[in-house]
Amino acid sequence: MRFLFVALLLATTPQTPAQKAKELSGQKSWEELYLAFSSGDAKAVPAEQRATVSGALVKGCQALMKDDTVMAYSMGERAILYEESAPAIRCLASAARKTEQRAAAESALVKGVTLFPKDGSFPLELGKLLLEEQDFVGAQAAFEKVPPRAKESAEAKRLLQKARQQTLQEDAARSEATRISRRLGSSAPQPGQTRPASAMGGEEASVVSLETRPGMSIRGPKLGFESGVDARGMRVRSNSRFVISYFNNDRDFGQRADYEGHIVEILSDAYHFTRGVLGEARETPVSVVLYTGQEFATAFGPRVARVVAGKYFENAIAINNAKELTKETKATIIHEYVHATVADICGGGDGDMVRLPLWYNEGLSMFVEWKYLDVPGPDLEMVDQMRTVLADPALSLISVKQMMKVSPINTPSATMAYAISGMAVQELMRREGAHRLLTLTRDVCKRQVPFEAALKTHYGMTLEDLDSEIEKIVRQR
Repeated sequence: MRFLFVALLLATTPQTPAQKAKELSGQKSWEELYLAFSSGDAKAVPAEQRATVSGALVKGCQALMKDDTVMAYSMGERAILYEESAPAIRCLASAARKTEQRAAAESALVKGVTLFPKDGSFPLELGKLLLEEQDFVGAQAAFEKVPPRAKESAEAKRLLQKARQQTLQEDAARSEATRISRRLGSSAPQPGQTRPASAMGGEEASVVSLETRPGMSIRGPKLGFESGVDARGMRVRSNSRFVISYFNNDRDFGQRADYEGHIVEILSDAYHFTRGVLGEARETPVSVVLYTGQEFATAFGPRVARVVAGKYFENAIAINNAKELTKETKATIIHEYVHATVADICGGGDGDMVRLPLWYNEGLSMFVEWKYLDVPGPDLEMVDQMRTVLADPALSLISVKQMMKVSPINTPSATMAYAISGMAVQELMRREGAHRLLTLTRDVCKRQVPFEAALKTHYGMTLEDLDSEIEKIVRQR
């Protein structure tokens, strides 16, 4: 009888987190394991059980690496919250690379180098990543941290030499570009040439010749632009991030070098700023098409041409030459670059427009735009308009649920709808940060998880909860 009582007692005792993690891991029930530990504070789990939970999540991360890298990344991300072990960091970094989250991979590898200085795999992989990013100085520093007696030492030494040679070549190319620029001075460009490198500015500078035969190009420094003709016969200037062309192919890059230089600087700012806010930016080159004011008005309508500096359309950023390049218009271009980044995260094409709610897509761009302008959100006039709506029992703010398939611009009050969309994303960022937000984005786009289900999994919220939070914020601001 006593043994029966003990057995019944054990059967009715709830599992500890460690027991639950170990059981689900043993059953290879990876999705159930992730759902069990995908939310909540890791510190709520007793300290002595966190390593077991982390270890189970790492096993899931490793098991799913080949077939479901998005879920593998999510499990690695949660594993680190329970214990920053070497296997957890290593799996997270690998999954981040496979899902093209280079900034997240770099962050994880830096953490690995810091926490496990005797493990040569972390600095080796970090150096390889930085080599791909053409950060040759950073790559050298990483390879030099591989311990001399580590098994990775021989490969690190070989790659260190490569990084040093690339640095020398880059320095030589920059020196040559500067020399040519000084020699050309302020002389007018000859037909078929661009302005000197000084007109382009920043790290994108190079002096190149514009060839007119398809397939021909002259390569400048690897961080700079090269000029040539694409498969459609359009003149282009391109690097690893942007492919710039004119809407009218008869226009010559050399005729507007100063303007193009400003555009290049803004696009470079957009890349770095977006990466700084979201932890990553677009990794595949994005097309940028330069329009005159009249061309932009013809393509997108006079009303749009009067108010916007750019628009992301058909997998390209269209730049409106009619708008003066103020900080506000630069913010608009950054807004459109975020759209290009989200499209890339969703696999290219129209995947983002098909799978993501339209408010979410616009709200993410609005949030980054506010960060660039260094403002806390919508201006006080807009907040006052929202309060007026809330004060009238007969009225209500447009909800995010109403904008799942309806773009903010097509609502009765477009400006307010954009503001609400931005505030919704801002609240999600406040709660869990950028990595969680982009993990949700990938779940919806790549794993085709319904958005409302993904919102519940990652944030424990419904769309109605999110609308309620926005109303609270408006009333309190």
